[in-house]
Amino acid sequence: MTAIGQAARIAAAALARASTASKNTALEAMAEAIVAGSNDIQAENAADLAAGQDNLSAALLDRLELTPARIETMAEGLCQVASLPDPVGEVTDLTRRPSGIEVGRMRVPLGVIGMIYESRPNVTADAAGLCLKSGNAVILRGGSEALRSNLAIATYLQQGLAAAGLPAETIQVLATADRAAVGALLTMPEYVDVIVPRGGKGLIERVSAESQIPVIKHLDGNCHVFVDDAADLDKAVA
Repeated sequence: MTAIGQAARIAAAALARASTASKNTALEAMAEAIVAGSNDIQAENAADLAAGQDNLSAALLDRLELTPARIETMAEGLCQVASLPDPVGEVTDLTRRPSGIEVGRMRVPLGVIGMIYESRPNVTADAAGLCLKSGNAVILRGGSEALRSNLAIATYLQQGLAAAGLPAETIQVLATADRAAVGALLTMPEYVDVIVPRGGKGLIERVSAESQIPVIKHLDGNCHVFVDDAADLDKAVA
């Protein structure tokens, strides 16, 4: 874990100085790489699906599955992030003080982000792309049920980074299903600047209780059901 943290810290320093053009080039190269590696990614995903047949619900298996269309959507998402304005260096709330000094807020990279999430392997590409565009390195810890898929995706994302001349260690996935890895990640304030958990209530509570690092978190989700006048209300909400 220490080696991963050290590599992420070094990559973050380089990425903070990267130009918008180089970050966008990397995002587009990452998109091309995961499409080119689609067969390998699907093979690893198939292994995850096979391992989960006996202990995952149909809904979780569906979230876990990576079809060619879903991989293509992941790639499109990276290209969409490339087309977004670069937030780094943007100045907001600029005001002139009575002394004549102009004071505002400038957006800068945070450094190293630790992302902890569950089930959906497409989050690996989504989180990596957003962190890259905002100038941050990221350490990713996905659900154990998607470990092979996440590692395969990360391999091709790193190929895209290297092709664009950015450090491959900008994006790292913890290569273990051991739950202790989450605890270790939460106690590395010297290497990780912020933790972002994405998942169920249990995950959020654990991260909040154990983290020695600032946490950006959500609370319980909101679900809404819209029922047509002509529908059977009891059946619709059952």
